[in-house]
Amino acid sequence: MNLPAISRDLAKAVDHLSFAPPVTHVYNPLTYAWAPHRAYLERFGNGPKDVLFLGMNPGPFGMAQTGVPFGDVAMVRDFLGVGSGPERLVRQPSEPHPKRPVSGFDCTRSEVSGSRFWGWVKTRFGNAPQFFERFFVVNYCPLVFMDEGARNVTPDKLPAVEREPLFEVCDEALRKIVSELSPQLVIGVGAFAQKRAEEALHGTGVQVGTILHPSPASPAANRDWQGQIETQLQRLGVVM
Repeated sequence: MNLPAISRDLAKAVDHLSFAPPVTHVYNPLTYAWAPHRAYLERFGNGPKDVLFLGMNPGPFGMAQTGVPFGDVAMVRDFLGVGSGPERLVRQPSEPHPKRPVSGFDCTRSEVSGSRFWGWVKTRFGNAPQFFERFFVVNYCPLVFMDEGARNVTPDKLPAVEREPLFEVCDEALRKIVSELSPQLVIGVGAFAQKRAEEALHGTGVQVGTILHPSPASPAANRDWQGQIETQLQRLGVVM
């Protein structure tokens, strides 16, 4: 099963789940931003890969706009080269929040996590193809959750009755992605992604590590994030 097929199955599975307040709006960019998402998978997701980076879930100004993990618009368009021609097509979520519109590649807001992550890739590898020879990047959960005030609700904050069925389908998708790409190492970007990878991949023999999440909400990430993850990646034996 190839990556687009895995994403299609995951998108359908999560669309059958329901979420109650405080979550009032749920975005699934695997559906409405399918064109750039598929382009990303098809262009860069041909395995095998040595390392899989695993994010948590889409940011409202990143993957929610572009369909690409850590999908800051400028980085996706100018560095990854995704989002021109038919790939630019981004539709609307089924029930958009008035305070969190989806304008796709016309979005003028930057996603700091995405600019930091892909900025590190650009600094370290120079160009996208060089990075994707050994690495790939996916999110564990494809959904964006918001409350009535448009505040982000992360998957770990969902009640167990909602969290468990969500994690079940996301775990299965992750196992399929790992089977497709055959990475020796899965790196959770942040503690949540690391924990989910450890649980989903338990018994498979795949090594799991972690790096600091680039979110500006983390005080540690605002102090030379690139330098810190370089040290972490060196300890994992990923870079020299």
